[in-house]
Amino acid sequence: MEAPAAAPAAPAAPAAPDSTRWPDAPRWRGCLRGLRGALPPDVRREAAALGALAGPVFLAQLMIFLIGVVSSIFCGHLGKVELDAVTLAVSVVNVTGISVGTGLASACDTLMSQSFGGKNLKRVGIILQRGILILMLCCFPCWAIFINTERILLLLKQDPEVSRIAQIYVMIFIPALPAAFLFQLQTRYLQSQGIIMPQVITGIAANVINVGMNALLLYALDLGVVGSAWANTTSQFLLSALLFLYVWWRKLHVDTWGGWTRDCFQEWNSYIQLAIPSMFMVCIEWWTFEIGTFLAGLISVTELGAQAIIYELASAAYMVPLGFGVAASVRVGNALGAGNAEQAWHSSVTVLLCAGVCALVVGVLLAALKDVVAYIFTSDKDIIYLVSQVMPIFAPFHLFDALAGTCGGVLRGTGKQKIGAILNAIGYYVFGFPIGVSLMFAAKLGIIGLWSGLIVCVFFQALFYLVLIWKTNWERVAEQAQVRAGLKGIIRETTPSPADLPVLEKEVTDGVILPDIITPESQTLQLMVIEENNQYVVPTIGDVLTVSQLVFYRGIALALAVAVFLAGILIRVFNDRG
Repeated sequence: MEAPAAAPAAPAAPAAPDSTRWPDAPRWRGCLRGLRGALPPDVRREAAALGALAGPVFLAQLMIFLIGVVSSIFCGHLGKVELDAVTLAVSVVNVTGISVGTGLASACDTLMSQSFGGKNLKRVGIILQRGILILMLCCFPCWAIFINTERILLLLKQDPEVSRIAQIYVMIFIPALPAAFLFQLQTRYLQSQGIIMPQVITGIAANVINVGMNALLLYALDLGVVGSAWANTTSQFLLSALLFLYVWWRKLHVDTWGGWTRDCFQEWNSYIQLAIPSMFMVCIEWWTFEIGTFLAGLISVTELGAQAIIYELASAAYMVPLGFGVAASVRVGNALGAGNAEQAWHSSVTVLLCAGVCALVVGVLLAALKDVVAYIFTSDKDIIYLVSQVMPIFAPFHLFDALAGTCGGVLRGTGKQKIGAILNAIGYYVFGFPIGVSLMFAAKLGIIGLWSGLIVCVFFQALFYLVLIWKTNWERVAEQAQVRAGLKGIIRETTPSPADLPVLEKEVTDGVILPDIITPESQTLQLMVIEENNQYVVPTIGDVLTVSQLVFYRGIALALAVAVFLAGILIRVFNDRG
């Protein structure tokens, strides 16, 4: 019973050990407090809010990334031909499928976040329905390419046996493409509302099942590449199904989902006008790296191996700015939808500072580890040496690429994807890639030349993005966002008749619509809706198509999509006969 008596003296004891072990600890704590004190309170709050979004997004994207990595690891033990086939098959799926769906779904980063920020909650669900219909139609052209994978690879001078096995893998993946597209839309639906953790939870579950299925199908059942393909396909379905079940179980959809409605067939033009530039913003960069890997293979196996390792490192490192990019699109879009231009600007500046600091740390770390980082992937000395030569170039590349990627998130939040797509196309295909290829082959620098050209691209890309954001008229962008969110309707020069007013879906019997004063200067009519149970009446923006018009135009879209798929089937049949 003597121990309690000694308790009062305990607080003094830690002083000596702390000062002995960590003599500079008070100084470090003082520096940290000084650093926090140097930041304004609103910057600290915004940084915390951005971090709360970016962190889970990083984890969620990492889970998706690991599914493909696990497949490659398992197939790597089957043999070189099998590994090459799976690598090519995954590239085909990514370039002609996943990247397309990811880009088209990115239109939701603008539309959903702005509608949610403007409290037009049910419109978020309608945008999701619209995205589902459009992306399901886009599966048909992607499938037309999938079924001709072997022919495409042979035209690119790939090994016949590798091409044949890659075709088998891609064919098995065909039914998984709608699930992968749906998962992209589901994540946007939740991200726009600031809900991220469900993607992390379901991603972890899908990865655990993916590892188990690969082990079972590849080794226990000895199915080889076919087993790996079915494991990947099943994982894509699990990602979508588990996320759906989680949302349904936790009732995360209640406020924003009003059930399927005919309004989802309206406003396809406005969605596509954002979706196509969004797709090119994603695909231009993605395609460039895939082409770069293919070109490296034309030089030597060593160049190809080093490029593959650097590409994997680049993909992993990009998860951090990708998280900040998503956080930027959500925070900026929510603020603009609420009409808060100042908050949108504040979020943009803060997220760029956060992304820049994180990218600088990652870049310095990779440069410091340039001689050893390749050992994670291979023991080949030539490949390790070549990777160490490229790392000093890749480190600053990552900084500029992170800034450009985060700026892309800001642009998605503002709805300026068209400008982003143009800048990406000019940066990569007018400057960066031609310079890189010239240095790669004409100057005989190999992948060192390729990455030298790409760093020129991302430097100017980041610079132009930053200037664009700096020059943005945020008040004007906020007005445009509220139009997209259904809070304002564009009107004509003359005084509108009741038939000219935006159509409102009647959700409550006692809802009252109060038109604002119409002024010639603004050329807009703001519609204010009485709120009940936090639900807003959902307007249909722009011209409303009649039922017959919907049947005609949407029927044409369906017919064209199916026609492309049938054309792909015919090409496959004729090639097989030839």
